[in-house]
Amino acid sequence: MALTLYVGSKRYSSWSLRPYVALVHAGAELTTKTILLDRKETKAKIAAISPSARVPVLYDGDLAIFDSLAICEYVAELFPTAGLWPDERAARARARSIAAEMHSGFSALRTHMSMELGADRRGQGRTPESLADIERIQAVWSTALAASGGPFLFGTFTIADAMYAPVVTRFQTFAVELSAVNQAYVDAVLALPAMRAWYADAATEPTTR
Repeated sequence: MALTLYVGSKRYSSWSLRPYVALVHAGAELTTKTILLDRKETKAKIAAISPSARVPVLYDGDLAIFDSLAICEYVAELFPTAGLWPDERAARARARSIAAEMHSGFSALRTHMSMELGADRRGQGRTPESLADIERIQAVWSTALAASGGPFLFGTFTIADAMYAPVVTRFQTFAVELSAVNQAYVDAVLALPAMRAWYADAATEPTTR
């Protein structure tokens, strides 16, 4: 099954990273096409391939699926043996809840600690609002990890981890101080082959910020 995922700049596009990690974990036969952001032709290129005029967009033949979480849900249906949601109903509900919280929340963190792979922003972005977001995320992670035993939020890798993957990169870029348990989680996510590949590609891209 050949799929094509259109993404924004791998240095900056947090929304694009999420479905990419899920697709690679699922073992999808995948072609990834990058549209560099913050260029004069960016808007037209994205509009040409995306019904929402945003990336990411996943194409399965003529079918276009857009929005990170929608793509991840589609991947979970395409690859049911990949375990992208926990098997147990209560755990699955908790995983969906925290994935949805990431999808719609943490606006201060997004604003003041944007994803920027390869940058060193240590000590920056620490507004009261972003620190409150960090505190909440640490609580989400530590609670899930205590229940599952790790190394991922629900033991094995799930969509919840894919949704928080950009946060992991932000915490690295901004050198956020974490508990030992949460730092071990960050290290586990960064060690994923999909994350290593994404970082390697990002390093070849021009910086625009």
